[in-house]
Amino acid sequence: MSSSTGRRRFLGGIAAVAAGGVVTAAGPAQARASRAGRPLLLGTYTSQDGGGSGIGLATYDAHTGLITGAGTIDDVDDPSYLALHPRGHTLYAVDEAQDGGVTAVRLADRRVLGRQSTGGAGPCHLSVHPSGRWLLSANYLSGNVAVHPVAASGALGERTDLVTHSQPAPGPSQEGPHAHQIITSPDGRHVLAVDLGNDTVYTYRLDTAAGTLTQVSYASLRPGAGPRHLTFHPGGRFAYLANEVDNTVVVCAYDPPTGRLTPGEPQPTGTGSGTSYPAQMLVTAEGGFAYLANRGHNSLTRYAIEADGARLRLLDTVPVGGDFPRHIAFSPDERLLFAANQKSGSVTVFHVDHCGGGLTPAEGPAFAAPIAVCALPL
Repeated sequence: MSSSTGRRRFLGGIAAVAAGGVVTAAGPAQARASRAGRPLLLGTYTSQDGGGSGIGLATYDAHTGLITGAGTIDDVDDPSYLALHPRGHTLYAVDEAQDGGVTAVRLADRRVLGRQSTGGAGPCHLSVHPSGRWLLSANYLSGNVAVHPVAASGALGERTDLVTHSQPAPGPSQEGPHAHQIITSPDGRHVLAVDLGNDTVYTYRLDTAAGTLTQVSYASLRPGAGPRHLTFHPGGRFAYLANEVDNTVVVCAYDPPTGRLTPGEPQPTGTGSGTSYPAQMLVTAEGGFAYLANRGHNSLTRYAIEADGARLRLLDTVPVGGDFPRHIAFSPDERLLFAANQKSGSVTVFHVDHCGGGLTPAEGPAFAAPIAVCALPL
């Protein structure tokens, strides 16, 4: 844990971000200090040997990418995935256990606001609806998705819905559904859930008064694809799907009025014939480039996005500098890319060139973080 002075400095940075960023009246020295101490939140497993004791706290220099440890938010079990409330005041974490749960943490004072059951096993992903009123979570082991209400304080209420992916049948070598991700479409009209076990992406409408989900369509991938993570192009008409099992990516057309997703043909990840498990894709805000994290191959694939989002062109792969990159994330200004490397227990950082899409490793050693499975820079 950091000293009390360090904690106050870190929490002051959190409060500034939640309030809307750096105060414009600050002098040059204050602005430099703020950019040198941006918050970084880290997910881990607390129940595994070598894991952390809770949500990791760190800061990073927005110019150099240098990460400095700043303590831990304890009393949160197996926080393997993290998400921020749209207003920035509350952090949410899954509790990836057999008796799954979601936990809310008030960032201003690190107070845990409570835990709610997800009604399933092994929740591995969550997101907050753009309204800030609903938390969506995906239970991997039990293959279902849950909805929780969010109070004005950021605290969570009791679950309002739980939907199990019973159809279609599981893919090859899968014993059942495995919900791996749940997100809201860019226009806010629909909620999409990616299921690795059923090789399917489900589209729902969320009743924003009752907090219930109604399925409106689903898109099937080829058997054995193992879809894991969906990322939308900023234009809102295309999305990119990382398939964990068959080591491919797919460009999907998306129809906003109906929520219908139409997958295209699988494309290579650039990792060759060796063992590689795609984890997650990122797309730049201007929609020019996409990046894919490859576990096993331990690389980041770079794609140029063409035809207004309809086409991915493989550029190359770049070594990630760690083992098993589970999660990648941009800094808010997208000048930096962070990779949480699970097996090496490290976070590596890259400078992002938005002109050519290039990634340049930040100087200095990787930041040591126990079983690093999620990195959330603020």
